[in-house]
Amino acid sequence: MAYLKLLRPKDWAKNFFLFIPLFFAGEIFNAEKLIKEFWGFLAFCCIASSIYIINDYRDIEDDRKHPVKCKRPLASGEVSRVSAIIICILLVVLGFGIAWLVRDKFLFVLGLYFLINLAYSFGLKSIPILDIIILAIGFVLRIKAGSVISMVALSEWIIVMVFLLAIFMAIGKRRDDVLLSVSSGRDMRKSVKGYNLEFLNTLLALVCAVIIVAYFMYTMSPEVKERLGTYRLYYTCLFVVAGIMRYLQIIFVSADSGSPTKILYKDRFIQITLILWIASYISIIYLKDITLFK
Repeated sequence: MAYLKLLRPKDWAKNFFLFIPLFFAGEIFNAEKLIKEFWGFLAFCCIASSIYIINDYRDIEDDRKHPVKCKRPLASGEVSRVSAIIICILLVVLGFGIAWLVRDKFLFVLGLYFLINLAYSFGLKSIPILDIIILAIGFVLRIKAGSVISMVALSEWIIVMVFLLAIFMAIGKRRDDVLLSVSSGRDMRKSVKGYNLEFLNTLLALVCAVIIVAYFMYTMSPEVKERLGTYRLYYTCLFVVAGIMRYLQIIFVSADSGSPTKILYKDRFIQITLILWIASYISIIYLKDITLFK
């Protein structure tokens, strides 16, 4: 169990972003491309887990001071440093091996992701604002990887929205760190010194507003309407607005955790909103030949 925790399988959900290009292009049910995306997903999980191990290895002492991270396998001593290094090397070899078999361009994107996150682990994560931007770039590289694997063109709107959504998630994560720092009286990471709640709350409100505007513009873009053969995508804006409003209500009214991932796992309203958004998008894009959606 400790070795599985070392890989952080819960964070593999982030790699589902590889399937976004297929989903938005209306080809999510293309079996051949879906299989290739699955192998790309597996490769990304291997490389992402290797980065998590490197990050945990370098943060052992800091994690031992953290009320939650102290339970991580390396910080708690459940997994030895030597074992972690061996597993990390095996993951890197396996991940890049799969990527090479999938497609050379995918190998390049995955290599870029690995190098950027390696730099992040070895110091860039300590630089305020840059740490958030690097995390967001990681998600953009995921959808780029999905695009080159399936050979589906990416709309500039998709890239912008994913980048903004990733910025939004990273800000929420930093807000969690600041809240913990305030309650404990200790900075759990160096970059926290460059943030405070007022600054992060302002950033959250700003990014949420930009996300909503960007999504509206995407759904009403002439290029998107022509490519997908429908003008009804703007119906899905209802769920995007509702989901963001609920998130803001949780952190500002309920004063709960600012981490979008934690909120997604436990809040029924946001879970139902997400399901309805996916269902409405699938209905409009994939069932548009039905009279109701013409």
